[in-house]
Amino acid sequence: MRLHVGCAMWTHKSWQGRFLAHPLPAHERLRAYAGWCTAVEGNTTFYATPSRETVASWAGQTGPDFRFVLKLPKVVTHERRLTGADEELRAFLSAIEPLGPRAHALWIQLPGSFGPADVPALARFLRGLPTAHRYAVEVRHPAFFDDPGAVRTLEEMLVRVDAEWIPFDTTAFFRTPPTSDAEREAWTRKPRTPLRTRALTERPIVRYLGRDDPARTVEGWQPWLDVVTGWLREGRSPTVFLHTPDNADAPDLARRFHDEVRARLPEVEPLPEPTPVGPQTLF
Repeated sequence: MRLHVGCAMWTHKSWQGRFLAHPLPAHERLRAYAGWCTAVEGNTTFYATPSRETVASWAGQTGPDFRFVLKLPKVVTHERRLTGADEELRAFLSAIEPLGPRAHALWIQLPGSFGPADVPALARFLRGLPTAHRYAVEVRHPAFFDDPGAVRTLEEMLVRVDAEWIPFDTTAFFRTPPTSDAEREAWTRKPRTPLRTRALTERPIVRYLGRDDPARTVEGWQPWLDVVTGWLREGRSPTVFLHTPDNADAPDLARRFHDEVRARLPEVEPLPEPTPVGPQTLF
C-alpha cells in the first residue's frame, strides 16, 4: 500500500535551515525536499512552460516513484478555455517528457466561470489528449457542488475517460475567521468549495487547506483519515497535498498526515528518511 504526500512547492524561505539545509543551491532543493515528501504540486507550470533541461534536472533529483502533479498552462485552461491552444499544449507535453513516470497526473484546473454548459468542451479536450498520461480535473463553479445533475454529468464524463476529479478542501480553513496576515490574504483568494470525498479512479488526488496553527490543521483533516484509509483498503493509491496559508510547516504536516494514516494501516509503505539539516557532530 502506498500513500504519497506533498506540498504546493518544493522550496520555501521558511524551510531553509529547518527542512532543507541552508545554504543549499537551487538545483539541489528538490532532492532535499524529496527526502521529506513523495509528491509535489507543479503550480509554476501554470504560469510558464519550463525548458526540457529544467525538467530533466527535476527528474535527476527524484526517484522514479516520486509524483509530480503538473498544472496545465493557463493559456490552455483559462485564456483559451481548452480550445485552440494545440501549439501551447504540444510545447508543454514536450517539455515535461523527461519526467517519464514521475509525471503522475496532468492537472487541468478550470476557472470558476467554467460551468456545466462547458462540460462538452472539457470532454472533447480530454478525448483528444495523449493516452500516455493520466489526467485530473479541478472545477470551481458552484453548480458542480450544489446541483446533483451537474455533479452527475461531470462525474460520468470523467469516468468515461478515466480522469480524476481533484477536490480542494477549504472547509476547515473557512470555518472560523482568519487570525494571521497569511490567512487574511488566503481568505480573499481561496475558493469556498464544499467537501467532496468521492474517488473516480484508482489514483485519487486531494488538496487540503488547513490553518497556520498546526493543531487546527490536524483537527481539520480528521475526516480525510477515514477517507484515505478506505481508499487504500480498496486498492487505490492516493496522493494528498497539505497546504496552509503560510506553508511554514507544510512538509512536517504532510509527513504527520502520512504517519496518522499509517497508524491506522501499518501496511502502508513508510516515507523516506529526510537528510539531517543540522550540523554534523561527533557525539
